[in-house]
Order: sequence, then C-alpha cells, then structure tokens
Amino acid sequence: MRRTSARRDADGPRARGVTHVTHLECGRCGDRLDHRSRAQLCPKDGGPLLVRYDLARVTTDRDALVTRPETLWRYRELLPLDRPDDVVTLGEPMTPLDRAPRLGLALGVPGLLVKDEGLLPTGSFKARGAAVGVSRARELGVTALALPTAGNAGAAWAAYGARAGMRVVVVMPETTPLVIQRETASYGASVYLVPGSIADAGAVVKKACAGGRLYDASTLKEPYRIEGKKTMGFEVAEQLGWRVPDVIIYPTGGGVGLIGMWKAFAELRAIGWLAEGRSPRFVAAQATGCAPIVKAFEEGTTESVAWPDPVTMAAGIRVPKALGDFLVLRALRESGGTAVAVTEREIADAMRLAGEREGLCVCPEGGAALAAARTLARDGWIRHGEEVVVFNTGSGLLYAESLQGAAPRRLGAGEDLGEEIVALAGRTSESRGSTG
Repeated sequence: MRRTSARRDADGPRARGVTHVTHLECGRCGDRLDHRSRAQLCPKDGGPLLVRYDLARVTTDRDALVTRPETLWRYRELLPLDRPDDVVTLGEPMTPLDRAPRLGLALGVPGLLVKDEGLLPTGSFKARGAAVGVSRARELGVTALALPTAGNAGAAWAAYGARAGMRVVVVMPETTPLVIQRETASYGASVYLVPGSIADAGAVVKKACAGGRLYDASTLKEPYRIEGKKTMGFEVAEQLGWRVPDVIIYPTGGGVGLIGMWKAFAELRAIGWLAEGRSPRFVAAQATGCAPIVKAFEEGTTESVAWPDPVTMAAGIRVPKALGDFLVLRALRESGGTAVAVTEREIADAMRLAGEREGLCVCPEGGAALAAARTLARDGWIRHGEEVVVFNTGSGLLYAESLQGAAPRRLGAGEDLGEEIVALAGRTSESRGSTG
C-alpha cells in the first residue's frame, strides 16, 4: 500500500523530537554558524554548510529501527528537524537494493547490486533531499523558494513544496527532458526555461533571490538537502546488515548524494552502528561530454574547472561545475576511490542491458554508473568477487526520449508473428534458463 502523510504510526515521522543538531559548519574553512538561523553559505568564503550533531548523545540502538516505518524518517536521530510536526512527507519508502547477477555477468561485475531510487515519490532520489530540505525550510519560516535544476530536483522540490503549502519557482535549461518539465509544472510550480546549462539557470535564481523574498534552495546553497541524500548511505548499511560494500558507484553532477553518503558512514561509525575503519571506495561516474570531476581527479587538483559546453543525454549530471566539488574530490581520495567518464554510447548500452537482463528501467544517469562499473571491471580496478553497489538515481520513464530497445513493429491486419520469431523466442527462453 502506498504510504502517505496521512499515516501516523506511533513511532513514525511525527514521533517525539530527538534532534541532536549542534551547529552548521563550513565545509571549506570549518567556521561554525548557528543552526537556528536561516544560513545558506559561509559568510567568510562562500563555502557550503554542513549540519553537525552531538553524536555522543545518540544512544538509540540500531535494533530499534525494526519497529519503525520503512521510510527515511526512521533515522530521525541523525536528521535536522527540531519539531516532528514539521515533517513534510509524500510517503518516501526505503528503496530496494537488488542483486543483479545477469546484468553483473554482462558487465563483468558478478557482485553487482543496484540501489533503485526510481521508486521514490517524483521518480528519483531527489525526493530525499526535498523531503528534508522543505521540512527544515518550513521550520525556518520559509514560504517561497526558488532553485535551478538540471532535471529531477526541480520536480521533487515542487512536489514537496506543494505539500507544505509553499510557493516554488524552478528555472531549468531548455534541454531538460520534456517529461520532467511537465511533471514540475504539474505540482503547481512556476517553471522557467533558459538557454544553456544549469549554471545559466543558477545565475537567474541567484539574481531572483538577492532581494530576500525567495529562499535559495540551489544545490548546497542550503544545508539540508544533503541531510536527506545521506539517508541513501544509511539504507545501504542497514540493508547489508550494518556493513558497507567494497565499492559504491554514483552518477555525479552536483555530487550531493556522494558527499552525503560519505558523511552518513562517518556518522554511523561515530555512534557505533558501523565498524570502525570500514569504508567503501567511492566512484564518481560522469559523461565524457561533461566530466569536470574526472578531469580534476586525474590532474590531482582540489577543485574542478567549469566544463565548457556540457553535453550529455544524462541531464542530471550535466553540471559544468559543482559548488561542492572540493568535497566530492576529498571523499574520492580519502576513500581510495576514483572518477570515471563514459561515452553516450556506453550509457545507452548499459541502459539497454539493464532492461534486457534484469527488467530495470534505469535513467541515463544510472546508465552512466553501470557503464562506469563495466569500465572499472575491465581495467581491473574492481577486483573479482568485490561487492559493488551502483545507484540508479531515477526512473527511466522520466527520460522517454532516451529509453533503449528496438522500435515496435507494426503488424498488418491478419498478419501473424511469423515462424522465425516464434522459434527465436523459444530458443531465447531455453538459453536464459532459471535466474533464481
């Protein structure tokens, strides 16, 4: 049954307040700010702010989670809300972490697992950041917000903003997939299209928010989107029996999810829910047409340079320069990870394989992550027998124009399938056998 905000379990998201937030911390210079203020960026150097907690006060045993609803709010001790009644929810469930043996065999990664974020409200992982971001914004008295988007974030913030009774303004590149444009508008947001990339959309939002009437919900320009995204790491750890995989491959545009999971595992270790010293190797997957993180990683720099003329069908990773790029690069290097760029053809092939081998309708960004897994396995960076989690960050249905597979064939009146097709189907079924 679909969960909605009407559900009020005794130990659900509106249970008693347990926040352990102590302050906001600049991810660049380390300066502290008051978390009760409507702070957005560090006033000293413009760095993104991270929420910090008094982790010593988190005394809840992880076994207590089994009694809680399977939503991201089950991790409430490590989320930033002051008042439980301010939770804004569309019933965001835990997403499946599925073993994909047939796809893994095709990619050369027998230990492949796919975390399918396309089953969240609005069809993508952006629902996590919007759920927590909008909830906290409401606590801070926000009534109207604006954000640029390369795609799914705009739809997610529009949906949660509608649930919270907020006015939402979304600015997106005119190349954003049409389904996402229409979805965002369907939630009542004011949607504007601009030529260029998300950087151009961001410039429009920055100017609009300068007067203070609109809250700037751009990626990492408020501290709370990342708190929602980090729950991906909490779920992976819990679903694996409170351990982490060898490798996590994440399609990286703004990189908030990767930073969030890096933060999540550190917090879980600090409260004793994960073993000390155990961390996955993070991989940032990008497209060859927009790979600023890959270039910076390979050149050994601490920040990226804006990518000129970014081009890829994976709209969500079409980000020429991320505000938190230095944090992404830090997470990659500290975890012993890497960054990989894949071609459009490789993205499309991975999307096709996911559908044909496992029945997964992955988005182009998820295709990029799967293609990166194949590249790293071929190069020996992923070793045989390693457990690898690949994130599919959204439903392929949001990118109808990019879905793979042969075009349907039209049959004439009275025409049958033909003996060769029927015979081929029989042989294919026999060759596939049981997949368990």
